[in-house]
Amino acid sequence: MKVLVTGANGFLGKNLIAELERREGITILPFEQETPIALLDAYCAECGFVYNLAGVNRPKNVEEFMEGNFGFATQLVEALERHGNKCPIMNASSIHAESDNPYGKSKKAGEDMLAAYGIRTGALVYNYRFPNVFGKWCRPNYNSAVATFCHNIAHDLPIQVNDSSTVMHLVYIDDVVEELVQALEGHPHVDGRGYCFVPTIHVATLGEIVDLLYSFRDSRKNLMIPRLEEGSLEKKLYSTYLSYLPRNRFSYPLEMHEDARGSFTEILKSVDRGQVSVNITRPGVKKGNHWHHTKNEKFVVVSGKALIRFRKHGEDEVVEYHVSGEKLEVVDIPTGYVHSIENVGETDLVTLIWGNECFDPGRPDTMQEEVDGKERQNG
Repeated sequence: MKVLVTGANGFLGKNLIAELERREGITILPFEQETPIALLDAYCAECGFVYNLAGVNRPKNVEEFMEGNFGFATQLVEALERHGNKCPIMNASSIHAESDNPYGKSKKAGEDMLAAYGIRTGALVYNYRFPNVFGKWCRPNYNSAVATFCHNIAHDLPIQVNDSSTVMHLVYIDDVVEELVQALEGHPHVDGRGYCFVPTIHVATLGEIVDLLYSFRDSRKNLMIPRLEEGSLEKKLYSTYLSYLPRNRFSYPLEMHEDARGSFTEILKSVDRGQVSVNITRPGVKKGNHWHHTKNEKFVVVSGKALIRFRKHGEDEVVEYHVSGEKLEVVDIPTGYVHSIENVGETDLVTLIWGNECFDPGRPDTMQEEVDGKERQNG
């Protein structure tokens, strides 16, 4: 199938085309503002589906709203009619189509014209009324508050929030693209009024969104990653925020706690999934010799050779595990077991550690005790 995508270089267009390019049997006919208008006629003669994503949001003159949103759509259907092409048309409209302003009126006029075209010709017309769309590749300081806030906060620039209690209705770009592909396949979501919609809509106040974005910025210092439940607004906002990082700030430093034995470095923390750290141990050095009441850990030796020893508190039997970076495996550190890890190789031992809770100096849950001896030492 040949698919015509107008507004191909815009936010929606770029994301949609990136998905369509992955699919076999689809030839994309991209049309954008700089494309010669003669190509529109040629594309309309051969396309099997049209995504009309072209539109005007921030014109220099008010008249350009109607010209860009209604006028272009009219050119599009006229070209299709000239060639007798009754292929389906997906039209990107807005929830502002019922607003009494030039932008809303131009969007509504485009919807009505396309709906009438569908009735007249029998062509399928999918009018989508999008709320605020956010995600990667959205242009800041244009028509998306989320894009502007992400860009400014990531670049340490000020933001302006007029009313933090303003309620936002948001759809994520990946959810939009998924829905648009369903429309291509003939399965759009349609409401009772005949308008198409993206089924996953997130509702949040402007203040809540801004607070989340600042927490993402601060996570590079406090190492607290956001909650990442599948499908959540927080997960989608975090992915969006990262796409606005300055290219010279993709990396950030970590604090290494070093001594003669090696080092210990926390990598990330979470509210409900504990923390991840990396432990470097010099040759011949033994670490640990303690046990925990509730804290449990997972050790993965990624480089070097280690001997991990266990003894259940109050018992004599010692259990040993020989592990190395040559064969990655997870070693669980159960509660109530005194444990130690020793570098028995000739190079530094590098161990990745996951703990089920973040370290709290006030409640370390760490009882010092030698694996080789039963005598308990509090510390």
